[in-house]
Amino acid sequence: MGTWDVGPFDNDTAADFSGDLDEAPEGEREGIIRDALLRIIGTRDYLNQDIAVEAVAAAALVAAQCPGGESITTAYGPDLPPPQLSSELRELGVQALDRVVTDPSELMELWGDTDKDGSWRASLVQIRTALSTASSGGTATPLAQG
Repeated sequence: MGTWDVGPFDNDTAADFSGDLDEAPEGEREGIIRDALLRIIGTRDYLNQDIAVEAVAAAALVAAQCPGGESITTAYGPDLPPPQLSSELRELGVQALDRVVTDPSELMELWGDTDKDGSWRASLVQIRTALSTASSGGTATPLAQG
């Protein structure tokens, strides 16, 4: 895992995902974000870390447009901001993040083997809180735990 920190874009796979978004026509960017979220929702099989990382990055992009969401300021995020995203992506983002931290998940296992697991989970909680608060009208729901 080419990772240098715990943020949603602090790894090679998410940086590549950002590049793919930048290269896509503006009208296709929301579909790319939606696909990254939908790919893992409902997956009961072993979740590959690369698609999990893309889902986390996609969820962070959706959360950035929510009230209280954190702006994407890292150089590894997309250079071009996504268009205004559909509010239905907020719930998909919540579901995707919940799947990332549900067994079997390679990304969760990899972080669990490091001393940064708590910081990584805290970054997911921050993203998920913005998404769930915005999609539920003000009440955040807790992040699932493995």
